[in-house]
Amino acid sequence: MLDLNQWQARFATWIEQELGQADVSHDPEHIRRVVRNAQLIQAEAGGDLAVIIPAAWLHDCVVVSKASPLRSQASRMAAEHATQWLASQGYPEQYLPAINHAIAAHSFSANIQPETLEAQIVQDADRLDSLGAIGLARCLMLSVELGRRLYDPQQPIPRTRPADDQINSIDHFYTKLLKLPQTMQTATGRALAEQRTGILNQFLDQLAQEVGES
Repeated sequence: MLDLNQWQARFATWIEQELGQADVSHDPEHIRRVVRNAQLIQAEAGGDLAVIIPAAWLHDCVVVSKASPLRSQASRMAAEHATQWLASQGYPEQYLPAINHAIAAHSFSANIQPETLEAQIVQDADRLDSLGAIGLARCLMLSVELGRRLYDPQQPIPRTRPADDQINSIDHFYTKLLKLPQTMQTATGRALAEQRTGILNQFLDQLAQEVGES
């Protein structure tokens, strides 16, 4: 019988080794939050934990910089690396294809449609960590690491100018984060995403006031 608690301890140890060069927003705590999100969604939506749990733990096991031209390939690379490692560790072979797909499909930039409930849950769980208070903090932490300024001084909120998150941290809310709720695959994921997006909108409204923008 598959003991997922025992396996999770092994996943945690391995992923901390693999994330040695990860950016500040993809640290081991990000992984743990995604696992927690996945468990919350699975409790409502169902799905096979023997697929969901390893996919959530290992979804970022290959580190590719946000600035790298290979970024859109990162989830496919992680899927292959993870399933090879799982096979080498004796994880039941029948789950590996579904785990591979769930990892490959989790990424926003990869644009892979999740074809199973398990893949939908892992994708939603990862995207939830880009929203709310945690998502806000992660966005700003990563922007500092990448050397991006907070906002465009001429127009802090991109109302009439094109949003450019390669230059302005705040623009990332408009190029990606605020769009995430409409990409959620499960009812639980959508509900949580809408709630967390409210926090981002409150922050943006407050920021606009503080910089004198109506």
